[in-house]
Amino acid sequence: MLSIIKSYGLSGINGYKVNAEVDINQGLPGYNIVGLVGTTMKESKERVKSAIKNSGFRYPFLKITINLAPADTKKEGPVYDLPITIGILAASEQLDNRLCEEFLFLGELGLDGSVRKIKGVLPMLITARQEGIKKIVLPASNQHEASFIEGLEIYTVNSLKECVQFLKKEIELDRVAFNSFDKIISEQQPKLDFKFIKGQFQAKRALEISAAGGHNILMIGPPGSGKTMLAKAYSSILPKLTFLESLEVTKIHSIAGILDDEVGIVTERPFRAPHHTSTLPALTGGGRLAKPGEISLAHTGVLFLDEMPEYPRNSLETLRQPLEDGVISVARVENTVIYPANFSLIASMNPCPCGNYGSAENVCRCTPQQIRKYLNKLSGPLMDRIDIHIEVDSVKYNDLTDNSLSESSEVIKTRVDRARNIQHNRFIGTKSHSNASMTDKQLKEFCEISLESNAVLKTAFQKFKLSARAYNRILKLARTIADLDESKNIETEHIIEAISYRSLDKKYWE
Repeated sequence: MLSIIKSYGLSGINGYKVNAEVDINQGLPGYNIVGLVGTTMKESKERVKSAIKNSGFRYPFLKITINLAPADTKKEGPVYDLPITIGILAASEQLDNRLCEEFLFLGELGLDGSVRKIKGVLPMLITARQEGIKKIVLPASNQHEASFIEGLEIYTVNSLKECVQFLKKEIELDRVAFNSFDKIISEQQPKLDFKFIKGQFQAKRALEISAAGGHNILMIGPPGSGKTMLAKAYSSILPKLTFLESLEVTKIHSIAGILDDEVGIVTERPFRAPHHTSTLPALTGGGRLAKPGEISLAHTGVLFLDEMPEYPRNSLETLRQPLEDGVISVARVENTVIYPANFSLIASMNPCPCGNYGSAENVCRCTPQQIRKYLNKLSGPLMDRIDIHIEVDSVKYNDLTDNSLSESSEVIKTRVDRARNIQHNRFIGTKSHSNASMTDKQLKEFCEISLESNAVLKTAFQKFKLSARAYNRILKLARTIADLDESKNIETEHIIEAISYRSLDKKYWE
């Protein structure tokens, strides 16, 4: 007898429909699974067989053939254990096939028949809803993640036996209740507030501009000057995640298997700080299945590279595509996927190997050759894609002992939100969401400057030998500064401040 059970698979961050076709016929007993399946799927035989027996059902000692369609798409993971098992029970007439037709099944099985958590539930559910599927059965441990998808009848089970009893209407299961994202997001509090960071007023101003316009930033300063603390506090002034942003980043975290089971959805903008010894696949994504890497896990949030020159040159160069396009292409032998990677890059570095070059208080022990070799680890094209270069000097003793609090993150965030709202209204109906992502056409439309401002910019362009990309970045930066001032036009002072964040091009990379 033949049974067809609906399930879903993953390709990148999107789900696709998979039918588990199970045929049981007379012949030499065996278990054959086809449909371009990976090693994990070939091992499903023992899990399925033991789960059926240990759940009190009869395992048919006949010729069992399973096809996972479409047959030309690579399938991996234990997500198909439950649909295959339900298919075997239906094909062996232990379960009425008609009871299964309207359901979609997802889940891994244990040898005892327990239904275990799987990765990537959210993207599969979103695609299933778009394709008109209404009723879904999945593991109870995926309940929180599934609760944020509206418009589906979702039922969770702890075991194969419970699933079959539910299908036979021997027991009733409650539908997963829809969970309010707005309630969860309103309870979030910043982990590190700017008001507790002493001094560094210029760096705080640069970070505010960065947050307001989505600009990338590089902080250059000696060890112990507070670069890492400033980077960690940066998230506290970013706009809160929208529900659509949260769903998108949750997809990535779910596929990577790092989603918090208790919450079920990402509620804070990610902050990823990979170590400089991280491999290239760890940063970009990879492995046989082209899983997402740190660059994609930072989507909608912050990618912090501490001591940037210490990262391998080839790892840094891979940042050029996501910094320009907001996506990263991960190509492997068995799969090629494109993951979203629209993050804010915050990088830090010492001005030289010893960290004291340019310091007014400490003596630099490095030779000019050592300094140049250290700085040359960062390529010109990569530096062009970083809008803000800021010097972060050591904190003065008087600032450290000052008991007064600085401006809080909440106050700064108010200005950032106001500037972001201006940009949201400016770019309605386009793919741009911030000044940093403006196209060339939008740059001409929204970044007109006066003759006086143009003269100032021309002088800087010639003096610092800036590239065409750096010129565009300055205009975008000036537009953000004007938005923070709630100015319709870009004034000369906005251009001057924007140029000041590129002046290090001349000092360090001349």
